[in-house]
Amino acid sequence: MRILIVNTSERTGGAAVAANRLMEALKNNGVKAKMLVRDKETASLTVCGLSSKWRTQWHFLWERFVIWLHLHFNREHLFEIDIANCGTDITRLPEFQEADVIHLHWVNQGMLSLKDIRKILESGKPVVWTMHDIWPATAICHYARGCEAFQTECSHCPLMSGVLDFSHRVWLKKQRMLLGQCVTYVACSQWLADEARKSALLKGQVVTSIPNPIDTHVFRPQDKQEARRALNLPTDKRIILFVSQRVTDPRKGMGYFVDAVAKLVEKHPEMKQDTVVAILGGHAEDVASQLSLPACPLGYVSNPKRIVEVYNSADVFVLPSLEDNLPNTIMESMACGVPCVGFQVGGIPEMIDHRQNGYVARFRDVDDLAAGIRYVLDEADYSELGKSAMQKVAHSYSQQSVALRYIDVYEAAMKLKEMNR
Repeated sequence: MRILIVNTSERTGGAAVAANRLMEALKNNGVKAKMLVRDKETASLTVCGLSSKWRTQWHFLWERFVIWLHLHFNREHLFEIDIANCGTDITRLPEFQEADVIHLHWVNQGMLSLKDIRKILESGKPVVWTMHDIWPATAICHYARGCEAFQTECSHCPLMSGVLDFSHRVWLKKQRMLLGQCVTYVACSQWLADEARKSALLKGQVVTSIPNPIDTHVFRPQDKQEARRALNLPTDKRIILFVSQRVTDPRKGMGYFVDAVAKLVEKHPEMKQDTVVAILGGHAEDVASQLSLPACPLGYVSNPKRIVEVYNSADVFVLPSLEDNLPNTIMESMACGVPCVGFQVGGIPEMIDHRQNGYVARFRDVDDLAAGIRYVLDEADYSELGKSAMQKVAHSYSQQSVALRYIDVYEAAMKLKEMNR
C-alpha cells in the first residue's frame, strides 16, 4: 500500500507535526508513505516539495489579498479565514500517480485550491482527509467559535462584514467540489468528528475519529534537574509551563492563564518565592511582564530534543485553549510524565482524565483553572498523575495503535471507491 500525505508545511504547525508523525508510524508498520508539501524544510527523501517556489508564494499572497479586500482592508481576521481560490494541481506529479491512497491533511494558504481538490477527487484514487480543524466542514473558518451556520448552509460569516456574502459563495463552491464524490474524513478528536457530522456540506460522507500519534521513544521522561540546567531554568523552584506556536494567539487562552496565575498568587503569596512560569513559543517575551510570577520566556524552539527538555523541566503544563482539536502539546507533555491542566472544550477532555492524569477546568472559569494548577502542584499524588499520563499516551496515542487504525481506514476507502465505480 502506497500513501501520499499532502500538507502545506513539512514541519511548521500542529498539522505538519501530526502528519510527519503519522508518516513515520505508517512506515514503521509496513506501509510505503510519502509526504507532498508546499514548504519543504529538510533533506528527507520521503518528503517532496512543490517545485515552483515563486508560484506557491504568489498563490499565498493572492489568497491573502482577496481575503483582505473582502475584510475591507482590516487585518483582524486575515489568518482565520481560508478560501482556497488558488493552488497547485498535483494530479500530474509522479508521487500522486504512483500512490494508492491520497491522504489530505491541512492544505490551506495556497497549497490546494477547491478546483485542485476536485481534480484529486475525480482522479479515481480514494481520498482520506484528516481534519485538524473544522475548515473542511465549513465555508471559510477554521474554528466555528459557536457559530452553527455550517450545520445548514454557511452565510453572513461573523468573521466578515459587508453586503457581499462571500462565505456563502465559497460554501457553494465547496458543495460543487464534493458533488458526486466520496471522501473519508478523519477527525483527530471525537469532538471534532461529532461537529463534522453536523455539517450539511459533509452529508453522506464517511466521518470517523482517530487521534494523532506520538513517538514515545522521543517524548519520554528525563531527569528534571538535567533538563532545567540545559535550559538555564531554576533548579530549586516549581515550574508552570505554557506552550503555543504563537503565545499571543487569543484562541490559546493566554489571558485566562495570566488571570489564573494572578489568582494563585493572591491566595498563595508564598508562590512568588518557590514557583516560576516558563513560556515556550513565539512572542513569549511580549507576555512575560504580564504574569504575577517570575517568568522565563524561552522563545520559539523547533529542535525536538530541546522541546522534550522543556516539557521535562516542568511540574505542570497549562493550556487554557478556548477552541482546540487534539493539541499535540498536551500529548507531548503527558508522554513526558507531566500532568496537564486545560479547559473543558474541544478534544481536551478526551486527553486529560479529570483528577486522574491532570485537571479539566470548567470552560472560561479562571478560578477553576487556578484550582487545577493548585491541585496538580500541591494536592494530588503527583507521581500517580505522571504515571497515569504516560499510560494514557501509551494506550491511546502510540504509533502502532494509530497506524493500524489508519490502515483500516485506507483499506475501507479503497473498497468504497471500488464499489462506487
